Amino acid sequence: MNTTTAVPAKRLQSTVLGYPRIGPNRELKRALEAHWSGRLDADGLEAAAASVRAGMLDDLAVLDTVPTGTFSLYDHVLDTVVAVDALASRHRRETALASYFAAARGDDAAVPLEMTKWFDTNYHYLVPEIGPGTAFNAKPDKAIAEFLEARERGLDARPVLLGPVSFLLLAKPDADAPADFRPLDRLGDLVEVYVEILTALGRAGAGLVQLDEPALCADRTPEELASVGAAYRRLVGAAALVVAGGYGPFGEALPVLLDAGAEGVALDLVRGRSDLEVIEALDVSRETSLFAGVVDGRNIWRADLAEAAADIERLQRISDRVGVASSSSLLHVPVDLDAETDLPAALTERLAFARQKLREITALADPDGPREARPAAPGAWRDEAVRARLDALEPDADRRVPYAERRAAQAGRVPLPLLPTTTIGSFPQTAELRNARAAHRRGLMIDADYGARMRAEVAAVIAEQERLGLDVLVHGEPERNDMVQYFAEQLTGFATTAAGWVQSYGSRCVRPPVLFGDVARTGPMTVEWTSYAQSLTEKPVKGMLTGPVTILAWSFVRDDQPLADTADQVALALREEVADLEAAGTAIIQVDEPALRELLPVRGAARGAYRDWATRAFRLVTAGVGPATAIHTHLCYSEFGEVIDAIAALDADVTSIEASRSKMEVLADLDRARYRSAVGPGVWDIHSPRVPAVGDMAEALRLAVAALGPERVWVNPDCGLKTRRYEEVRPSLANLVAAAGLVREQLV
Repeated sequence: MNTTTAVPAKRLQSTVLGYPRIGPNRELKRALEAHWSGRLDADGLEAAAASVRAGMLDDLAVLDTVPTGTFSLYDHVLDTVVAVDALASRHRRETALASYFAAARGDDAAVPLEMTKWFDTNYHYLVPEIGPGTAFNAKPDKAIAEFLEARERGLDARPVLLGPVSFLLLAKPDADAPADFRPLDRLGDLVEVYVEILTALGRAGAGLVQLDEPALCADRTPEELASVGAAYRRLVGAAALVVAGGYGPFGEALPVLLDAGAEGVALDLVRGRSDLEVIEALDVSRETSLFAGVVDGRNIWRADLAEAAADIERLQRISDRVGVASSSSLLHVPVDLDAETDLPAALTERLAFARQKLREITALADPDGPREARPAAPGAWRDEAVRARLDALEPDADRRVPYAERRAAQAGRVPLPLLPTTTIGSFPQTAELRNARAAHRRGLMIDADYGARMRAEVAAVIAEQERLGLDVLVHGEPERNDMVQYFAEQLTGFATTAAGWVQSYGSRCVRPPVLFGDVARTGPMTVEWTSYAQSLTEKPVKGMLTGPVTILAWSFVRDDQPLADTADQVALALREEVADLEAAGTAIIQVDEPALRELLPVRGAARGAYRDWATRAFRLVTAGVGPATAIHTHLCYSEFGEVIDAIAALDADVTSIEASRSKMEVLADLDRARYRSAVGPGVWDIHSPRVPAVGDMAEALRLAVAALGPERVWVNPDCGLKTRRYEEVRPSLANLVAAAGLVREQLV
């Protein structure tokens, strides 16, 4: 155990673990989409990418050491697949770039890699496919080139790679792997390839190398920790390594890494402050590099510099090599707060985007820098009426009629065929729609003209669905810019940004609202659009809402009260909307919770409490409806087996779930959990431009029917259609309807 020593007053090394890579104005997004559409060739794409990387380095130049290799054309896990030459044979094309995008997005010849959430964030990564026969080879060119770009600018560059342990723990067995195979079984082989990459970086002039091992922030078995120790004893011989977690505490992995000889560790002291006690109890050399991750890399609130300085001082009592860093990569926050000119001053002064976080880090690294505590939130952000209404709610939020009785009542109200077909909610957001919304927002289109334009789009979407033969329709959501921002703009306690973009995956960027105060509904938000759509058709039209957990997950949420309390406030507002939809005659109301798995804590000890409040909030929204009103929900791109009990606890009548990229593996999870409600396992991967064949979708449906029974299966895409083009949507939905009809005929 370390003894307390005087804290030296010296400048500390400043850095971050990663940086936003889309460009301050989403330059990378535009370049990617131009390339995919054929308007920009490979050289033009590389020029645009080089410009974005140069901008990143311009920003990072204020730091003492800068991370390199964190830029990606699509996903850093896919970059690692390429770096170790582990692309599946079905994705290998004539050029490296074509191979890369075949794995990311799929093409006419092959489906892409599965995509799922990156720990407890809204970032999606591509899941590597590893088998006993995967032939690893070192491909360090990207890492070396980006390191040299920074060195040529005179920067102290630190290459960053996803660590081999996390890479394999995030992977899945490939299609040829035996049932008892685990990707981690290949760790020894992969480590030798990493040794080659690290050696190549050393020859290029790299000193310290950062290996990201976020999987070590989760619970790990003794066997896995032993593998970590063995791997790092081999790796430290090839380079001086600092190991970063970034998504909670290292916990029991921390002494393993240090005992293996790691040069240092980067600690997440925002979500993993318990590591302070762990490292204080270890016999750590004063030559160990300790990066104090005291500036939040995942939220946009200003750091409490006084608290951060105190944590830094605790580490300085342990080591003479303490640095100041972000808690995680800044990938999860927007680039620049200075671009926001319309936020209230009282809010702006409490926020920090990526560039502002760089200033916080450099201030903390300076012994004479500011150390002020963050001021308390203004009292005006509290709404005592909201708090009183929540206090008055009955604790039992469950629907009191069992599912079997509800199902019968709903079938009597809305008769449907076996395998009813529907979509998740949104239809393509065309350029004309986006332009109309932008013109209305800028005051260039009057309310009456804007309303007429949106109603015309709703009418067109209803007509399109009737022509295709879908059974349950949606209004298409043309009026919604985003499934969270749309509601945030109509609820108190939220602010929306003009340029607060963050990457969700590939070219997909989102603009999370800022949830800063108590939440209340000011009036109906969706009833008019749903009722109008229903007036155009005899078929049922779903009311569409975003659930409370997803609204929290896809916002930057206040950190001055428990998430559970904030979720209940949002749920109460949505409960009022559900009541108004039901009163207007809406027979089916869908409350989407695609982020249910996303907020699941990385550590198992905290998961029970999360499941309790997350499912309670959903039931608070939905439990007031009558038995003949069907409640649907939707979840996507997650490891559903980890939250299957929470999905059951939502008590929805129909749950639509992403299943196409994961090859219907959710069916086994549902069976193990004895899940008894209806399910819509997605049969069309809408995140790929591929038009799925009738036969492929029919085969997926047969698997679902065999597992669940035909009376419990719905037919739908994996997700909303907002990002797709009508040229893809029309044939894909036609094939979906045809596949449902084919399987229905076979059931008769």
